[in-house]
Amino acid sequence: MVADVSSSTTALTGLAPVLDAQTRILILGSFPGAASLAAQQYYAHPRNLLWPILSALTGEPLAALPYTERLPRLLTHGFGLWDVLGACEREGSLDSAIRKPAANDFARLRDLCPLLETVGFNGQTSGKFAPQFAAAGYRTVVLPSTSPAHASLSFEAKLELWRQLFTS
Repeated sequence: MVADVSSSTTALTGLAPVLDAQTRILILGSFPGAASLAAQQYYAHPRNLLWPILSALTGEPLAALPYTERLPRLLTHGFGLWDVLGACEREGSLDSAIRKPAANDFARLRDLCPLLETVGFNGQTSGKFAPQFAAAGYRTVVLPSTSPAHASLSFEAKLELWRQLFTS
């Protein structure tokens, strides 16, 4: 008898972009983690630091707001959220487990976000896409991941690096 060695990897689809015509800074993650996919919310893991960092950067308590209230408030500050990958196969939440990645279609980004100037990449995996955005004329900043899997930097150290989104 031969054992079934087929992969138990799951095909996944990412979240819709959060952006509008006033978006000036787009934050791109790699692909939503399991908690975010289950909740259908960007950065839903309770230990992910994105919402506390954005709270500090905007001066608004975004992290304390219900998710449905966070998104419109974020947009009023000119921030957008999306991921570089629109689909992939992955077991768990780690970027290293991503298989068969399919990039999101960014061709219409300039039409959707005519004021977009800066693209910030939340971590090294999404940061691999920085050269193509730079070639398209956007300012790019590869930032330390806000994921709890990347806890080598303190919140304060990450926040200081994330302030680069506002420097030219």
